[in-house]
Amino acid sequence: MTEKSDVRHGGAPGSRGRTTIADVVVEKIAGIAARDVRGVHALGSGFSRSMGSMRERMPGAGSGKSVTRGVDVEVGEVQAAIDLEIVVDYGVSITDVAGEVRENVISAVERLAGREVVEVNITVSDVKLPEEEDEEDEGEERQRIQ
Repeated sequence: MTEKSDVRHGGAPGSRGRTTIADVVVEKIAGIAARDVRGVHALGSGFSRSMGSMRERMPGAGSGKSVTRGVDVEVGEVQAAIDLEIVVDYGVSITDVAGEVRENVISAVERLAGREVVEVNITVSDVKLPEEEDEEDEGEERQRIQ
């Protein structure tokens, strides 16, 4: 007959090992959360968006818009700091949009990555005017025509 022993091995499952979250994961979460805010036209400066658009057209470079363009993070064991560069639509309150972006990014990173966000620095690098053509939209239109 075998006896059952009540021996616990190691403690709670959450404390058995270590979870490492790569910077790119937090960059993607922050980029998606920032883009979800009404009034954010794009992330990154005009130059980085142009270069990214060219890179995306190259064979083997992947497809779709880069989620991490305009996002820079520093991720530690329990905290994260995030820098964003955004382009806002003309006519929206820049301070309101920046505040909403900050709230949305902090909420998403803390909820999904489990890291305390100590700061979200936002640089507004441009304003998208209604009559301006967007290089990214133009590139997508050319790809559909070909």
